[in-house]
Amino acid sequence: MKTTQNAITDINQLPLYKTVILGIQHTFTMFGATVLVPIITGLDISVALFMAGLGTLIFHLITKGKVPAFLGSSFAYIAPILIVSVSSGMAYAQGGIVIAGFVYLLLSILIAIYGSDKIVRFFPPVVTGPIIMVIGLKLAPVAIEMASSNWLLAFVSFTIVTAVSVYGRGFMKIIPIIIGLSGGYLIAVLTGNVDFTAIKEASVLGIPNFTIAKFNLESVLIVAPVAIATMVEHIGDVIAIGATVEKDFLKDPGLSKTLLGDGIATAVSAMFGGPANTTYSENTGVLALTRAWDPRIMQLAAVFAMMLGFSPKLGAVINSIPTAIIGGISIILFGMIGSIGAKSLIENHVDFNQSRNLIIAAVILVIGLGGAVMPISVGTVDLEIAGMALAAIVGIILNFVLPE
Repeated sequence: MKTTQNAITDINQLPLYKTVILGIQHTFTMFGATVLVPIITGLDISVALFMAGLGTLIFHLITKGKVPAFLGSSFAYIAPILIVSVSSGMAYAQGGIVIAGFVYLLLSILIAIYGSDKIVRFFPPVVTGPIIMVIGLKLAPVAIEMASSNWLLAFVSFTIVTAVSVYGRGFMKIIPIIIGLSGGYLIAVLTGNVDFTAIKEASVLGIPNFTIAKFNLESVLIVAPVAIATMVEHIGDVIAIGATVEKDFLKDPGLSKTLLGDGIATAVSAMFGGPANTTYSENTGVLALTRAWDPRIMQLAAVFAMMLGFSPKLGAVINSIPTAIIGGISIILFGMIGSIGAKSLIENHVDFNQSRNLIIAAVILVIGLGGAVMPISVGTVDLEIAGMALAAIVGIILNFVLPE
């Protein structure tokens, strides 16, 4: 793959304070979605933040620090967590997630034994391009919903990020998120849209409420099968990150390593009270926008996330940022992921004069964005495959069924 000249490939070239700012930028980006999962499910927010950081470091250790990914809370497990927490208790929901992490481990071992080529061949550009587009565009309603809570603040943050990205020079050009957040937050304070109550009441330091997972077969059967869908999402995310930084991470460090890193991070997180982890599209959007993709920046962001887990006050400060500001920025970030998918199709010369290619891409986009759901019953357990996972499965099947 070609190397982009404007990309920062060595943070040793930067002063320490600039490197720290880049790391904080990624921490800000992942914060909203990562804490939303524990807010919805009842898991501890501080534990989720700490485990997001720890899981990211585990992932980077296993992948030898080659993949610029940040692992945050996975939304795919929300429904089964809610079901199990009501019927058996949150600890048993954690146990189901732990086993889901080991499902990743099992697939990783199979790929290590038989080779990733058997998996990679299922993902030609005509399949991966639309999948990457779905990853970004599926999040579009989330960005609009957040922005619509206060369009003025959303417009301010959007405008600042756009202006800095287009007209900025030097270091300023690679920290548009920080500048956009700061400018939007200042306007929010001046217009009375920031509530400082939680910041005043929060303690400076505090130990997260770690809990130990418990296991029973019923809970495992409800939660663990979700891993089948999230593993497909993982492959799509790794392809998207690779397309962004113009490297093939399915070959180096290899799909077996990235799956292993994600699976162990998920198992460790759930064992001690955190949600499942997954590679974050929000942070991939930052990579595309800033072109600063040294993996050590993500590792710094992970350390900051762990620090937030032990500082309720710092967490409260970040949590006080109005969602509209994040929404305005997310319009850019999520849209850029979709654009990368289109770019992948163009660069790989996918011929849309062929009906098969048009059909494959069209079906992936419609199923992925249209909310299609395929219910599956295993005994007394009802499961669903939906969204990008279902779109990818159908696209893979069509690619093999339809003649060249």
